[in-house]
Amino acid sequence: MTEDETPPENAENDLASRFPTAYTILFCLIALVAALTWIIPAGQYERAMNEEVGREVAVPGTYQTVDPNPQGFVDVMLAPTAGFYDPDSYAANAIDVALFVLFLGGFLGVMNATGAIDTGIRSAMRHLEGHEIWMIPILMTLFALGGTTYGMAEETLAFYAILVPVILAAGYDAVTGVAIILVGAGVGVLGSTINPFATVIAANAAGIPFTDGIVLRFILLIGGLLICIAYVMRYAHRVKADPSRSVVSKQWAAHRKLFLQGHDEEIHSASLTTIQIISLIIFGLTFAVMIWGVSSQGWWMARMGALFFGAAIVIGLIARLGEKKLTGSFVDGARDLLGVALVVGLARGIVVIMEQGMIADTILHSAETSLGGLPELAFINLMFWIEVGMSFFVPSSSGLAVLSMPILAPLADFANVGRDLVVTAYQSANGLVNLINPTFAVVVGGLAIGRVSYDRWIAFIWPLLLILTVFISVIISIGTML
Repeated sequence: MTEDETPPENAENDLASRFPTAYTILFCLIALVAALTWIIPAGQYERAMNEEVGREVAVPGTYQTVDPNPQGFVDVMLAPTAGFYDPDSYAANAIDVALFVLFLGGFLGVMNATGAIDTGIRSAMRHLEGHEIWMIPILMTLFALGGTTYGMAEETLAFYAILVPVILAAGYDAVTGVAIILVGAGVGVLGSTINPFATVIAANAAGIPFTDGIVLRFILLIGGLLICIAYVMRYAHRVKADPSRSVVSKQWAAHRKLFLQGHDEEIHSASLTTIQIISLIIFGLTFAVMIWGVSSQGWWMARMGALFFGAAIVIGLIARLGEKKLTGSFVDGARDLLGVALVVGLARGIVVIMEQGMIADTILHSAETSLGGLPELAFINLMFWIEVGMSFFVPSSSGLAVLSMPILAPLADFANVGRDLVVTAYQSANGLVNLINPTFAVVVGGLAIGRVSYDRWIAFIWPLLLILTVFISVIISIGTML
């Protein structure tokens, strides 16, 4: 390491220390919204059942002012709890979503304990030796599947130490290895189809089934993935032909010295066992069953949680983890997603304060006045850019969904735009921003492990961001016109 290089751990800490965490941002927003209930006039719309949406929606033109109910210190302190359930009536708010998140985390923890995913990657590397360029589309597709099905994000951090040495040994650079993981999983989240942390929570907050608009999201997923694969493959081919064209060419020798130590033996000894293959099959079948249950059997959070809980037990028994390792892995996996569960409650607490303070409809009325007259294309594209801006401050997909959808989704009713398009605009905006978001731990953490500085990452990815932005705008615009 040269004198002017910052140690990756310190770089990550320095960058992360400049930004508050999602918890702090959301709690500050709770306090801010409570303060606004003393300033913004209280008001309400009349509600009427909308058969297409399947719930009561605000009736345009019926807004009227009502007696204020400003929120005080006690209400702010109760808001995080009220985000999970009403402390007076005990009616559920986001408690079902939070519990589902914990069950899903436990399922992923048990799956990781089998070693099937890690071994599968190493085994694929061994079989593709001599045809390494095909590692890029194969692995990016797998990471994208993780992103679109369960919002693979923090889980990717474990793969950098495995993949970057393999990519370097194949003649590429560290940025290629980071891009395969970060862009691969990121474009999957951008094109979320059944991702419970983005699409499902957002659709729930918008009051629609998450399957609404799923065809358009598949188009986003497939088209975005093809664009990203082509971009990364083109860059990798160029770097292998001429290492001086790497955006981290000055660290070329240092990266090889650091990463290429003893990795060959691990790669050549990797082979999936029968148990690991069965575990991977069950892993995929679990998500397939979830899609079937939600789309045709009326399943929701409780039954989906039960599905993942049961699948975790089955995988643990088949893999012969033993009682202690099975339960320990499940608890560890749930612990890893505890922060996500808390974010869901905090974010819903903001909505609770707005509703109790009678200002949610006032904000909606203001937005209706300013945005309701926009043409449909202008409306949906403005929604996209609003979500882009909010994503920098609230990188959590679940937190942003619960925060923004209750306000933004009803606006679609006034603009004659489907609520599913607002959900799609939200998830694509959040996925796009989180490819570079410095407030997102997955970005700064992944770059630190891969020894790629933030400025070098921006130098690599900015053309791809422009391409994806145009692609997303075209797709959501076409969806609006259909």
